[in-house]
Amino acid sequence: MSNPRSDEGSGDADSRTVTFGRHGVRAGFLTALPIALGVGGYGIAFGVLAAGAGLSAAEAGLMSATVVAGTSQIVAVELWADPIPVVTVLLAVFAINLRYSLMGAALQPWFSRLSAKQAYGSLFLMADENWALTMRDLGSGSGRGAFLLGSGIAVWTFWVGSTVLGVLAGGAIGDPARYGIDFVLAAVFVALAAELWEGRSSLVPWTVALAGALLAAELLPGQWYILVGGALAGGVEVIRYDG
Repeated sequence: MSNPRSDEGSGDADSRTVTFGRHGVRAGFLTALPIALGVGGYGIAFGVLAAGAGLSAAEAGLMSATVVAGTSQIVAVELWADPIPVVTVLLAVFAINLRYSLMGAALQPWFSRLSAKQAYGSLFLMADENWALTMRDLGSGSGRGAFLLGSGIAVWTFWVGSTVLGVLAGGAIGDPARYGIDFVLAAVFVALAAELWEGRSSLVPWTVALAGALLAAELLPGQWYILVGGALAGGVEVIRYDG
């Protein structure tokens, strides 16, 4: 990746200046705090499941700190056994997390202007929630390349902390569904979808993603429907705008 450019402009992403500094980190962190609180609720639910699978607070916390992907972590914990089915776990996590390649590609118009250290350091903290916030922020023309990093720090902090809390409190909480904690992530994604809605132009890719995911869920095992839905929607958008 190249270093940040200094050209000015108000047109498409290729003509905007992209900066990377404390202002972007701060803006991302503060903007993501409400979302991070929701992620914290989901982290507690994961911690409870991890404790039930026999993971200690340190082990579950380390997983959350290094993987930073709630859905794949839950799937991994659900597959946990003695001995651990390493190949099965790795394949399942790989299938679920393939969507991050599509999400990273969507950031390329802005992140291509950052250094490798800045870009990949930020991408390590990329989750679904702060990716959506970052796309909205960069799409508005802010040019804040550090927004993903700042928002990622907020999400990461609450995710790891709530995971440990969930493990420690697992015995007292019991089934997270009793308190509606299991619905927190769904609520977060509904809120993010509302923010990303761009009117009728969003109908085509969203409908294709939904239909493709539902069909794949019926025909394919595991979590491949996530990737199928995202890939189909991305393909439709490429055809619409580049065809």
